[in-house]
Amino acid sequence: MTPHIDLNADLGESFGQWVLGDDDAMLGLVSSANVACGFHAGDPSTLRTTTTRAAAAGVTVGAQVSYPDLRGFGRRFLDIEPAALTDDVIYQIGALDGLCRVAGSRVRYVKPHGALYNATRTHTGQARAVVDAARAYDPSLPVLGLPGSELLAEAERAGLRPVTEFFVDRGYTAEGALVPRREPGALLDDAGAAAERVVRMLTDGVVRAVDGTDVAVRAESACVHGDSPGAVAMAQRVRDALAGAGIAIGAFAS
Repeated sequence: MTPHIDLNADLGESFGQWVLGDDDAMLGLVSSANVACGFHAGDPSTLRTTTTRAAAAGVTVGAQVSYPDLRGFGRRFLDIEPAALTDDVIYQIGALDGLCRVAGSRVRYVKPHGALYNATRTHTGQARAVVDAARAYDPSLPVLGLPGSELLAEAERAGLRPVTEFFVDRGYTAEGALVPRREPGALLDDAGAAAERVVRMLTDGVVRAVDGTDVAVRAESACVHGDSPGAVAMAQRVRDALAGAGIAIGAFAS
């Protein structure tokens, strides 16, 4: 079989007159779009435009659910009671799915955003809350998360499909976690180096951590952050590197 991987990006994060990223260009490069649901970013008109253009481009849409934190862009941990967090996530999936239906598509998977994504790596209660929401809304929805996370363990226990994710433009710790954004090495801006990391992850099953050690990583999907400087160039470089290595790009959910 030809080796393959999904290439995803966080999109739909503009709000009103504030424009973040080049969604149109990214939709021409990725196979899946993690679309904001209004809690950390994205107003209804932005999200309708994004879901409509994703459907036209044949790009699979996932709900990128978050804490209710517009001011902090969803990057601050909130100690929300699990039942309330489940309700928040159901609300977000439903809102985005409504816009997808109008565009002739559906939400096909769920991925937490920002601080919620990081919390669900180790926070069992919040991981279970996200999984409970996905299962309550549609038990066929896969859940996208970090390898070894509580989120994916809870998804598997609940009978949902866990999908492992690799970050093209983020630094890794020796434990396989993402380097916090405020620390050195958290963000990568060298498109060539980032592309080589993806190919190495797929061929050798490792990524170089910030301390210089190699960490074992296997993933079905690779993420390029749509709001990063040079995101379009990086996504294009990754596509070219994957093609050069004989690795196909295709959505993990459809």
